[in-house]
Amino acid sequence: MRAIVAIIGILALGGCMADTRTPDQPTMYLSMANGGATLDPQAAASMISQYRQNNGLGGVVVDPDLMKLAEQQSQAMASRNKLDHDVKGPLDKRLGASGYPAKLAVENVSAGYHTLAEAFSGWRDSPPHKANMLKSGVTKLGIAAIYAPNTKYKVFWTLILAST
Repeated sequence: MRAIVAIIGILALGGCMADTRTPDQPTMYLSMANGGATLDPQAAASMISQYRQNNGLGGVVVDPDLMKLAEQQSQAMASRNKLDHDVKGPLDKRLGASGYPAKLAVENVSAGYHTLAEAFSGWRDSPPHKANMLKSGVTKLGIAAIYAPNTKYKVFWTLILAST
């Protein structure tokens, strides 16, 4: 009887452990092309920091104010179904209007990429976007991906790198 109770107890504990889930994939591969997806800004900062460090530069950290600005830019592009840096005005004007004290700032926008890994690869493989990610002196980032199902591109991305 004790053996049966012990076996049932082990099976019950094993069942509890089965409910503990690990992510199926890293968040950089999570598709943003659905309404429930949430971009992981820490994963983006880690990915971009590693890339910068591999190229002899310092890393970057997530900045909440830049996150808001990136989200506003991606939202503006999505609402107008238009990939454009200036859809809400030039970056320096948007930074100034928000009161962000940037000494240096660069921006990458893109659309159509469904995952952070795809967006990063697209930027890395484009000389002007690569230059922005490898801009000397930037220390902070804001990133956003907005899903807009009824648009040409479906997902609109903005990456802002800056220093204060």
